[in-house]
Amino acid sequence: MKIYCAGPIRGDVLHVEYYYQIVALVWQLGHLPLTELALSETETAVAEDADIYLRDLRWLQEADAIIAEVSGPSLGVGYEIAYALHALDIPLLCVRKRSAGKLSAMIAGNLSDRITLKTYDSGKELDRIVKEFLEGVESGQRSAAK
Repeated sequence: MKIYCAGPIRGDVLHVEYYYQIVALVWQLGHLPLTELALSETETAVAEDADIYLRDLRWLQEADAIIAEVSGPSLGVGYEIAYALHALDIPLLCVRKRSAGKLSAMIAGNLSDRITLKTYDSGKELDRIVKEFLEGVESGQRSAAK
């Protein structure tokens, strides 16, 4: 599966290590993480803002699901979440570190059945949450294909 991994790149990067962990786990589980972290330094160094925007929209449209690390505020991640829910209608997992403080009501109070919000205390717990989500997405795809 193609999994769009959303996390702060320019926003609040206090919890960015967990975003990196998500991307690595998606790879380890045999899926393709759609993220600029998978690009070479040359590809990311020359990208203009408009190029990044168009690339990320294309990746979102190709994705089977999205995993977003939302422990810190990021305008880009918020945009990607809204686009995924309202334009693409694909499964979305938002994860946040329990110690991160209050989460935006636009995510915490979202009533869509396409969004799953989970809180974690450790990297081990984050891995379990991500694995369970991806297994659910995979089983949903297999059911839809029948």
